[in-house]
Amino acid sequence: MTVSLIFKIAAVGILVTILGQVLKHSGRDENAFMVSLAGLILVLTWIVPYIYDLFQTIQTLFSL
Repeated sequence: MTVSLIFKIAAVGILVTILGQVLKHSGRDENAFMVSLAGLILVLTWIVPYIYDLFQTIQTLFSL
């Protein structure tokens, strides 16, 4: 995991928070939810390979 990935995740979190608040205050709660969901999916697509590597390492460590 690199530091740039952490900064990307933080940037997406800040952007999603700002957009969500703007949309909620303008009365578009559904769009705010969709923005939050899109941010979550984006971050998960970045993190899933690292989780897969973690499980592979644990599997080889315990020889399962």
